[in-house]
Amino acid sequence: MSIIEFDTRATDVRVLESLSADEITMVRDIVADTGSLTATGRFVYVGLDEPDKAQVLAYQAGTGPAPERLVRVLLLDLASGAARDVSVSLTAGVIRSDRPIDGTRGQVPILEEEFAAVGTVLADNERWCAALRQRGVDPESVVCVPLSAGHYDIPNEQGRRIIRVFAFRQDHPQDHPWAHPVDGLCAYVDIIARELVDLIDFRTFDVPAEPGNFQDPAQAGPPLEGLRPIEISQPQGPSFTVDGDRIEWANWRLSIGFDAREGLILRQLAFRDAEQYRPVLYRASIAEMVVPYADPSPNRYWQNYFDTGEYLFGRFANSLRLGCDCLGEIHYFDATLSDELGMPRTIENAICMHEEDYGTLWKHTDLFTGVSEVRRQRRLVISFFTTVGNYDYGFYWYLYLDGTIECEAKLTGVAFTAAYPPEGSPYQSEVAPGLGLPYHQHLFSARLDMMVDGLANAVDEVQVQRVPVGETNPFGNAFTAKSTRITSESEGARDADASVGRVWHIVNTEKTNRMGAPTAYVLYPEQTPTLLADASSSIAARAAYTTKQLWVTRYAPEERYPAGDLVNQNPGGDGLPAYMAANRSLDGTDIVVWHTFGLTHFPRTEDWPVMPTDYCGFTLKPYGFFAANPVMNVPATTSDHCGPAHESHCHGD
Repeated sequence: MSIIEFDTRATDVRVLESLSADEITMVRDIVADTGSLTATGRFVYVGLDEPDKAQVLAYQAGTGPAPERLVRVLLLDLASGAARDVSVSLTAGVIRSDRPIDGTRGQVPILEEEFAAVGTVLADNERWCAALRQRGVDPESVVCVPLSAGHYDIPNEQGRRIIRVFAFRQDHPQDHPWAHPVDGLCAYVDIIARELVDLIDFRTFDVPAEPGNFQDPAQAGPPLEGLRPIEISQPQGPSFTVDGDRIEWANWRLSIGFDAREGLILRQLAFRDAEQYRPVLYRASIAEMVVPYADPSPNRYWQNYFDTGEYLFGRFANSLRLGCDCLGEIHYFDATLSDELGMPRTIENAICMHEEDYGTLWKHTDLFTGVSEVRRQRRLVISFFTTVGNYDYGFYWYLYLDGTIECEAKLTGVAFTAAYPPEGSPYQSEVAPGLGLPYHQHLFSARLDMMVDGLANAVDEVQVQRVPVGETNPFGNAFTAKSTRITSESEGARDADASVGRVWHIVNTEKTNRMGAPTAYVLYPEQTPTLLADASSSIAARAAYTTKQLWVTRYAPEERYPAGDLVNQNPGGDGLPAYMAANRSLDGTDIVVWHTFGLTHFPRTEDWPVMPTDYCGFTLKPYGFFAANPVMNVPATTSDHCGPAHESHCHGD
């Protein structure tokens, strides 16, 4: 098989671009024209239903027709709870399919309108209000925090659309209620019937009194002095070029998209080697994330939130601001999504792109020749930030001059709070008087649709192997590398192992470099814990992807989400375990690599009242992909901005 190039400029027909405002309007009109859209009907999700990869590549190569442009629409009737999964053809202007969702394998994601309705439902409920008054809390001072319910086989929840609700006291309009949890209490609400299904009232705690208003100078303290401005400038402009959703920078070529569920999507990444663009990644996104909590209290045991599958975190993307969220020569991309009435809405500056200096690229001072050379690394940064309730998440994709790809998640915002028991707790950290932050994890899944030098790919698990003392290792210093091919999906769920430096090589089984070895990219995990909940737990069944750091599947266009298609109230078993049950071959074929990464958070006092950013991620590096160092030709850098005492050292060290 020859190397397949991504020729995204071969035609003017839009194949993979995100939906435009006109297209979203067209989708709504097509659905409305059927007469099935009631006054209480809502558009939960509207997104591009991407065509099969083979169709796209054939079309781009000029050997196949343009794929049909399809849109997936999830609908919910707020009055009846009836949900539908509709496929709309923009190409033909018709509905291709319309099937009911019965809820047995999960429900559609939660609407913002449903979240907003929870407070109204509870405001008039006497049981809820009485429980608040019993704690000395005026119900009118309470804000309700609605949360996804999970799945726990609770008898009176069968067939219902459930939201679980915590109460927080807000002392004044500018007060952050997270500082004042009204704990020991939880409401289970049927949001369609607009009724309280159950009230968990197991213990009364004092409401923590200390405010958490980090924006208040009285709490933040006087401004830090002595920090002088940092200005990042590129007098000749940035090095990248942009044409719609298509980007070229240094030797990289790619396009981007944005989706209400996955947020930022990178597409068809290729690297120019000599005169040829060589494919590396067909598609990359954060396809799921979940936040499981560790507190087993009767009102908290169910806490675990799938911010993509249950909440559609892309729709909460921030409009980024120059100088605050991004520094330097910035190019912003807007994101156009559907609102819950099916009308287009634009998030301005949803995606930020810029270049960053990244220190030394390579350097050597030679003992024998006296040659001393140094070159500076730089990277292209493509990112977005989303706020889901209390947490703020930034997702940053970095492309480096040497062909490296890196993904980094940044976690900040306000950690979820609880009342800290007077007797202490093995499941929380006390961060203010009577205020606890429960232990929890953040576990992301990156879906990496690999295409290293073409479609014929495989994964080799590579790790250190010690060599015992013996005839071939008399002094005991030897060690070597052990490589094992993952040949089928039955072998495709893998653990990281820092003790042997385990990594995974995504290799092309038909292409070799000049040394005769397969061209490859290597995935370096960060070796952090996977899911810590018991294997028998509900969350382990629903988020099976979190139990391994690596999953490898055969490509199938419908297999998009690691925890399954409909995550909200899903009983478990969908997603990656179901995809891999067919035990398809993975050797020399079109594969998808799913990588689980994240953080285990034992909160600190320093994490309150607003959390300094934590980081996690992974790296993809070329391994035998190039014939030699691909950045020997990067020019030397000089600077006009050194301080006067250091002018003789302004050449890139």
